[in-house]
Amino acid sequence: MTKRNRVALVGVTVLVAGAFGCATTSQLDEKIAAATAKTDKKIETVETQVEDLQTKQKATDSKVDAQGQEIAKLSQSAQEALKRAQEAGILAKGKVVFEQTFSEDRIKFRSGSADLNNDAKAALDEFAAKVKDLKRPTWMEIQGHTDSTGTAEINDALGEKRAEAVRRYLARKHQLPIQRMATISYGDTLPADKSKGAKAHAANRRVVLVVLE
Repeated sequence: MTKRNRVALVGVTVLVAGAFGCATTSQLDEKIAAATAKTDKKIETVETQVEDLQTKQKATDSKVDAQGQEIAKLSQSAQEALKRAQEAGILAKGKVVFEQTFSEDRIKFRSGSADLNNDAKAALDEFAAKVKDLKRPTWMEIQGHTDSTGTAEINDALGEKRAEAVRRYLARKHQLPIQRMATISYGDTLPADKSKGAKAHAANRRVVLVVLE
């Protein structure tokens, strides 16, 4: 082989090697680009999932905060009724539908009495219609209250009698499920009017009905 031929062969070899080298580099670049794109897509997916979780968490936090504010607006006795019902595991939604107080303006209990007069029965008729209009299962707590003229023992018993009188009337007259109505007596421990005198005593002789679901 002449010197010129050897030089030509070496030149061809270098060109071929260069061509293969370029092809290998190009393929490697393509693989790197594909891997980078795949990684970017995964990162995008993870970021989207994180954003979704953050959005859901914010919605949950807002709901919890709204529920907390709603509960805070309830009276002390309504909050206690809700807590008792939740602890007993008898609520589906765990919320107070509405709370209604019947004091001297609608249910006029005489001092020491648990009797319901005609005005009281008319008020309870309206209340029962309101409950029935809900057209869904509810739980009710009927709370009896008294003034402070008697002893603690007498007032506890009287408060229970007043709550039971209301429960019995709603069950008998309006067929509200008696097993879904609980009674409790607060006696004179939670006065609506803390002042003294006949007017305050009359305001404290009352029943509070809390409807929950």
